[in-house]
Amino acid sequence: MGRAVLLAAEMPFKEVVGIELNPTLAQIARRNLTRWRKAGRVSAWKVRIVEGDAIEFQLPAAPIVAFLFNPFGAPVLKRLLKKWRKALASQPNSLELIYVNNEHESVLEHVPGFTRLFLGKIARSRADAIADHKIMANQPDGEYASSNFEDCSIWRWNGVGNRKRAG
Repeated sequence: MGRAVLLAAEMPFKEVVGIELNPTLAQIARRNLTRWRKAGRVSAWKVRIVEGDAIEFQLPAAPIVAFLFNPFGAPVLKRLLKKWRKALASQPNSLELIYVNNEHESVLEHVPGFTRLFLGKIARSRADAIADHKIMANQPDGEYASSNFEDCSIWRWNGVGNRKRAG
C-alpha cells in the first residue's frame, strides 16, 4: 500500500518509484502518497506509483536503490534478477538491493554479478510491531508469525561475472 515508497519519499532522492501489480493496492498507495504530500512529508524530487509488473519495469540509467519486502516467490524473483542483470550489463549503472524478509535469499546467492554486503536480522520499529500485531490478530488460521526482527540482506551489483559474497 506504498509504505516503503512513503518512507523513501521523505529522503532527498532524485526519484522514488513504487511498482504494484494489484490495481486496488496501487490505488491505495496513490491515495496514501497524496496524503503524504499534503502533510509536507515528501522531500524526493519525483515520486510515483506504477501499476504493473515489476519484471516489465525498465530500470533507470542512474544509481538505483531497490527495496524488496519478499514480494515474489522464487520463480518470479529469478525472472526479475535475470532481467536486471541484462539491463545492468548493457548500461553503466549501480544497484544496491535491500531484501527484507528474504525468504528466497538462495536465489540471489546463485546470481552472478551480485555481492552480498550484509546478511542478518534488523530490529522492527514500534510502528511495525503494532501494525503486525493487528494483522496477526485478524488472521483466521494463524498462517503467519511475527517477531521483533526481520531477516535482511543487502546486495550490490558488481558486474556479470563477479560471484563474491561478503558478510
